[in-house]
Amino acid sequence: MRIAELSRRSGVAVPTIKYYLREGLLPPGELTSPNQASYDEHHLNRLRLTRAMIDLAQVPVARVRAVLEALDSDTLSLHERIGVVHRAITPSRQLTAGDSARTAAAVQVQELIQRRGWAVEPDSPAIATLVETISVLRSLGQDHLVDLLDPYAEAVERFTELEVAAVASRTDPDQVAESVVIGTILGENLLASLRLLAQENISSRRLK
Repeated sequence: MRIAELSRRSGVAVPTIKYYLREGLLPPGELTSPNQASYDEHHLNRLRLTRAMIDLAQVPVARVRAVLEALDSDTLSLHERIGVVHRAITPSRQLTAGDSARTAAAVQVQELIQRRGWAVEPDSPAIATLVETISVLRSLGQDHLVDLLDPYAEAVERFTELEVAAVASRTDPDQVAESVVIGTILGENLLASLRLLAQENISSRRLK
């Protein structure tokens, strides 16, 4: 397809596509003449992924480039490439709790990971987020919610199995990565909305 059709199908303006080409975020098309190039489905998938990272995840261009380089790696497994994507779109959390609360929460998180046999990297940004959340919950006197950590983890693991299976069904690494980006960001909204609806339903039956 020509760049105009690539723009139409992707919803990305031609000047933006040309910018991505200059920045190396989109591979060059196949030259058909000195001033014309042809693009294919790979370009379309890569363009959608790039837009998802920049628009939805607010990932800086430099980090987007690093993610795309990882996706094109011949040495990284798909699991490792997805890990690069996850780290790029997951913000690091600044811990605000006191040292003792943070230490206790960190121990609780590590024990949870060990109990469930989860294979996660020790520097995963999600660990820091969970530690901070537990610390804040305890400081606010919400220990009863922290006590639900294991049931929460069990429920999350069940629906995450479905998510990973759905993502793995895609055939192109860019499509997989795009699903990870969009699913991680919009999936949070999806789960939060369903949770609120379920809370309203259960509350109406138990608390009236």
